[in-house]
Amino acid sequence: MSRLQSTANPGSSRRRALLSVAASGLLALPACSFPERLAAVPRGRTGAVSLVGVPNERFFPMEAAGQAGLQQEFHAAAARQMAIRGVSANTAMQHLDLLGISGGGENGAFGAGVLNGWSERGDRPSFFLVTGISTGALTAPFAFLGSAHDADLKSVFTDITLADVIVQRGVTAAIWDDGMADNSPLFRTISRYIDDALLAEIARAYDSGRLLLIGTSNLDAQMPVIWNIGAIAKSGHPRALETVRKVLLASSAIPGAFAPVLFDVTLDGQPFQELHVDGGAFAQVFLYPASVGQFRRARLARGLPVAPARAWVIRNGRLDPEWASVDRRTIGIAGRAVSAMIASAGVNDVWRIYTATERDRVDFNLAFIGRGFTVVYDEPFAQSYMRPLFDYGRDRALRGDAWVKSPPA
Repeated sequence: MSRLQSTANPGSSRRRALLSVAASGLLALPACSFPERLAAVPRGRTGAVSLVGVPNERFFPMEAAGQAGLQQEFHAAAARQMAIRGVSANTAMQHLDLLGISGGGENGAFGAGVLNGWSERGDRPSFFLVTGISTGALTAPFAFLGSAHDADLKSVFTDITLADVIVQRGVTAAIWDDGMADNSPLFRTISRYIDDALLAEIARAYDSGRLLLIGTSNLDAQMPVIWNIGAIAKSGHPRALETVRKVLLASSAIPGAFAPVLFDVTLDGQPFQELHVDGGAFAQVFLYPASVGQFRRARLARGLPVAPARAWVIRNGRLDPEWASVDRRTIGIAGRAVSAMIASAGVNDVWRIYTATERDRVDFNLAFIGRGFTVVYDEPFAQSYMRPLFDYGRDRALRGDAWVKSPPA
């Protein structure tokens, strides 16, 4: 399989590069059986199962109940903040800062650099909401907890190598396994950073009225899932820490390249399993649900107070087309077409959020990798790429030019 090489950004070719690296391994898997799993949760029953025993542990935004649950969760968080401040519900809240962090693999080094530089600049806010998908999910807990965790965030994106992310499988994995690579090293990497102490910090931040939401994709139900990490951390369930680690792993599990993540659940006394993969299968980045925007607009129309709000979106990738010479081969052509669809979806997500914020009177701010970054991308998770990209993001934040007020046309 030929691999396209970008002179600036892995962007849309990242998934094919990972598949190429995984398929080049010399290990051969015995062609004896397919991976096994328990039965999937029956059709229409996904919302009836729980992992840690709290009703707001996750939401299904494609369903009306999921939208309503998210809106209720936002209101409950705002109420906790007001209670701490000792003000009534009719009092305008303090400024709300909302941060959405996109997927992008190694490009997550850009967002990590922006957040570190932002802290050094001295004007980084405390976020009411942080959301993350894929590599953004790995960034989100550190961004949520604040500048005290900048060193760990930097380490995640400048110290790891491919060996900290995957174990290569043989070419027969395309037929006999659930992914071209085993991502158990990534789970171990996540576990080094996400421990009991960090989970307790997330729970305290949740108590103070702040939200950390992570997106995955449930392939059985063919639905996006938004996990309420603060509520899971607060639950006290013995599997809370493992669940959070698995959610971060699932959000980063590129379908076909990485193994999916199975969640054990019980329904009507019977065991089932849900199969989850990269949240980017549905969206590259998300912020607040439409129901929250509708509530905000209704209050504005009635002359009731609403919190002044700012949206911050970190796009761990480019927004301009990525040129590459495509070989006249089936895999190359198909891979390039899929890459184009993924890239277009990411751009559309940014525009969707921008349009929503304009409608809801939320101040919009966007950071993305510009044409000024020209380091060559040679292979997945190479420090020779991620470290300069981290420095690029940090330098732009320090200069104060990391953010723009609208997506480039």
